Amino acid sequence: MRILISGGSGFLGRALSARLLQDGAEVAWISRDPGRAAPAGIKVLGYGDLQPSLRFDAVLNLAGAGIAERRWSDRRRQVLFDSRLGPTRSLLEWIRRSGHLPRVLVSGSAVGWYGDQGDVSLTETSPPHEDFSHVLCSTWEAAAMEAVPLGVPVLLLRTGVVLDPEGGMLRRLLTPFRLGLGGRLGSGEQVLSWIALADWVEATRALLRRHLDGAVDAPVGPVNLTAPAPTSNAQFTCALGGALQRPTLFTVPASLLKLALGDMSSLLLGGQRVLPARLHQIGFAFRHPAIGPYLQAALSPP
Repeated sequence: MRILISGGSGFLGRALSARLLQDGAEVAWISRDPGRAAPAGIKVLGYGDLQPSLRFDAVLNLAGAGIAERRWSDRRRQVLFDSRLGPTRSLLEWIRRSGHLPRVLVSGSAVGWYGDQGDVSLTETSPPHEDFSHVLCSTWEAAAMEAVPLGVPVLLLRTGVVLDPEGGMLRRLLTPFRLGLGGRLGSGEQVLSWIALADWVEATRALLRRHLDGAVDAPVGPVNLTAPAPTSNAQFTCALGGALQRPTLFTVPASLLKLALGDMSSLLLGGQRVLPARLHQIGFAFRHPAIGPYLQAALSPP
């Protein structure tokens, strides 16, 4: 099993790569910096190395700048688009020239595709609300779907907020919460669609294996990678404070977030209740379906 991953050095890519290596897969990262260091067993290729003779069983397209890392200036918005569309288009150009088509293209996306829809339950067949997050995700998805006419099935991973103490949002929150400075944002009613990193890795691996094993029911198109029990911001705040045995007395007013973050505040004040209908259809079993028990287990002393 030979796997090519763009964005392999990121939070998700590293965790998935480690799991695939355990499976005995040959893993290569594609990077604009082919000289970068990588874990043992992983080869790093430059985009110039993508020759038609290369053979990979699957391609995972995870590259993209973090949407919540900086305020959304016009320049930052362009970076968000370019960091997703550039690698996707490069991979599609290689697939067009390739003499050995991969059996599947697994491409990143996010629950932001649905836009801010409050507490409405959403599955893969639900229509979106058009806002910046939706336009970003839908443009990225459309670029990846250009592989379908070339004979390569495409999976679109509409990922929720991925939680793990070693990275991402949860790692950034641990210090203020441990200092007793944690609290809800705005009303606290906004819904957080989340997934534990371990479940994200296993779900992605399960979807990938279905294609590589030639399963007739291998999903194509969008798949929601979210836990079955989304949570509100207030519930998440309470659960995190409880797991750390710290108070969560503070509230950050919505007006202050809007002033500080501009349009990007919609990531914190808006939300969507996204449900993993297609993962349920294939019988995927979540290790961490609920936020409270997950945080207790993840943050308990060893």
